[in-house]
Amino acid sequence: MLMPQVAVIVLNYNGMQFLEKCFNSLQESKYSNVELLMYDNFSNDDSVKFIKENYPQVKIIQSFINGGYSRAYNEAIKHTKAKYSVLLNNDVEVEPNWLEPLVEAAEADDKIAALQPKLIWLLDRKRFEYAGSSGGEMDKYGYPFLRGRIFSTIEFDNGQYDDVKEIFWASGAALFVRTEVFTQSIGLDETFVHHMEEIDMCWRFHLLGYKIKVIPSSVVAHYGGATIISDSFKKMYWNHRNAMFMLFKNLDHNDLVKILSIHILFDIATIFHSIFNLTFKRGIAVIYAYMWLFINFKLLIQKRSEVQHMRKESDGSAMKLLFQKSIVIQYFLRKKKIYSEVIKTTY
Repeated sequence: MLMPQVAVIVLNYNGMQFLEKCFNSLQESKYSNVELLMYDNFSNDDSVKFIKENYPQVKIIQSFINGGYSRAYNEAIKHTKAKYSVLLNNDVEVEPNWLEPLVEAAEADDKIAALQPKLIWLLDRKRFEYAGSSGGEMDKYGYPFLRGRIFSTIEFDNGQYDDVKEIFWASGAALFVRTEVFTQSIGLDETFVHHMEEIDMCWRFHLLGYKIKVIPSSVVAHYGGATIISDSFKKMYWNHRNAMFMLFKNLDHNDLVKILSIHILFDIATIFHSIFNLTFKRGIAVIYAYMWLFINFKLLIQKRSEVQHMRKESDGSAMKLLFQKSIVIQYFLRKKKIYSEVIKTTY
């Protein structure tokens, strides 16, 4: 197998507790043509000093502001000329042969823009990890889920999703990308700040005519949840805000009104459910999300224009990868909690 260069870019912010195990595992990788980089997002701990002293082969890129996940990787990827790049969280441990299957798949098909390894939970390697599992899916109304995790239900990994499969999106925790396509797509949208920015970028990959796959023979263990706790107000706010933002940007005019309208109805139902159950946090988060969207409507128009002028494919090619029913209805009303149950549904 040819061994094109792969840049592994570890994003770090005050991650001292993770760095040793992360970089030790990267050093044990069997793939030899690797460039290791760490982008430090203005840490105030000893992260940079630790890497300099213990991993001198790592190229360190220091930012003097913390501009978030998207800005960090957009800047970091400018520092490599490698054919492929891996956007890697600092709270991961990789298996020794994790890169070979990814490179082999990308080399076999130049229409692949991104690949995802199987992500298992670092604290219990028999379980899938919340952020990536075995590949990202999304329903046609803009609600993402995973092969191995739907909303808060996380499955055990029994090899049930070990098949290579074309997917809609790949997790940003360990995202293997063709570097030139990342640049062609304008990279990650820094307006997202937190959550769904990788889904948004993957959608653009599809609109440019590229494919995304999960390669489960590549395995990465991810701690996860280190940035924002799962039931926090911030997470709820970003998820609701960014889902609407993403749909508005990427859908063509034929699908925009219909799909946005249904998504809005789901969000209204969420508000009423929150009031009825006297759990106001999520309802307030939804209201704040829509306030931001209203206030920044001119920005939304600008972002939508950028994507629509960039696209080379109609929605048809991307939409065929979406789950054609509502994952919200399947999960909460039909009580289908497991991915294998959901994909078999006929109503």
